[in-house]
Amino acid sequence: MLILIIGGSASGKSEFAEAVVQKLGGNRLYAATMQPFDAECEKRIARHREMRKAKQFDTWEIYRGLIDAEIPVGYHTILLECLSNLLANEMYGPKGWENGDLPQRILKGIDKLAASAENLVIVSNEIFQDGDRYHPETMQYMEFLGLINRRIAEKADVVVEVVSSIPIFHKGEIEK
Repeated sequence: MLILIIGGSASGKSEFAEAVVQKLGGNRLYAATMQPFDAECEKRIARHREMRKAKQFDTWEIYRGLIDAEIPVGYHTILLECLSNLLANEMYGPKGWENGDLPQRILKGIDKLAASAENLVIVSNEIFQDGDRYHPETMQYMEFLGLINRRIAEKADVVVEVVSSIPIFHKGEIEK
């Protein structure tokens, strides 16, 4: 099953995603995309690892290059947290991005991830509501994220938007 969970900043989407993964049962892998840039990030990541361990997640740090990564095997459910970070890491990382095929490379990496487990739960951000114009690089990021979100939503069995910790199902449902 492919589940896309989308929402704004601090909407409760990550907490909801973790609860969904726990409900799906089996062993679980947390594919974490937050890249540490300073000591504060390192502390936050360490705290998140401990919290996930208490929820019986194994953690796999994957900042970029999902398409070429060796995906850990033997997991019932994988939680990719979050797509927005993964895209930003690809675009603004050391190598940068060369052309418009970046969304396709990320989508192929997600297909590879989905094929490695019975369930894949993907968390992504909703960043498209303010209507402001930004720097061209930021606009490109938003265009890519929108495209990737749409393509995943097309394939997904379930699409949920989380607003103020309230899940709104746009496609499919999660069995209770």
